[in-house]
Amino acid sequence: MEGPPLAARIRAEVAGEVRELGALGLVTLQVGEDPASTIYLSRKHEAAQEAGIVSEDRKLPEDISEEELLELISALNAADAVDGILVQLPLPPQLDEARVIRAIDPLKDVDGLHPFNAGQLYLGRPTLVPATPLGIMALLADHRVPLEGAEAVVIGRSDIVGKPIAHLLLQSNATVTICHSRTDDLARHTLEADVLVVAVGSPEVVTPDMVKQGSAVVDVGINRTEGGIVGDVAPDAADVAAFITPVPGGVGPMTIAMLLRNTVKAARYRRGLLAFPRG
Repeated sequence: MEGPPLAARIRAEVAGEVRELGALGLVTLQVGEDPASTIYLSRKHEAAQEAGIVSEDRKLPEDISEEELLELISALNAADAVDGILVQLPLPPQLDEARVIRAIDPLKDVDGLHPFNAGQLYLGRPTLVPATPLGIMALLADHRVPLEGAEAVVIGRSDIVGKPIAHLLLQSNATVTICHSRTDDLARHTLEADVLVVAVGSPEVVTPDMVKQGSAVVDVGINRTEGGIVGDVAPDAADVAAFITPVPGGVGPMTIAMLLRNTVKAARYRRGLLAFPRG
């Protein structure tokens, strides 16, 4: 399940929607100079600009105070030209990450992490949902992987991938199991999985003997090792699974494409062009 072809189609669709809507604005905030974050943000902005979205990457000093950051977010909330706000995580220790996320206008929260958006997803009323889980669901749909009645196992319980993808799979009528670092006998669960999503950030934690024959495996991990970039799933698992995402070139391009789609969605909500999910 390669990400670039589908991501390119989604980005083209987004570009068409942007042309219809007119000017859209996306602002990202990066505190400090983490090299990996800088590279990732540059890719987001390149994709946004290709789609016709006006994007701005604001670099903030590592020692910025929480009040200064909250004031900036408040100004962006009030700016009519800004449709989406993304705060690059993690933040330095002097900043309360939860408080910063809560400060973002929920309808400009293109990362989908605000408690309002998380609650909407929990209630089965997805509004703005984290981009990586949306990308996973799009890949599964594009490859016609059956979800209704399927056994789905998610390894990882993060707020940005594990929990939201579990809710999306559940809302697609899969039977969902969430595994994590305290799970006993992980293989007992993974071998039952028709759909296996692995998002733990641990190199090749899932080996081929842990994968069900003919299953669909989504590897969210990007781990930098001496041998290069590897995923959370051993490459040989491709010999067992019917579908598997490569690393790199799987979920990553989809995350960026769905962030752009979230920006368009946020603009539609704010302009009254999209009905608000009420269940």
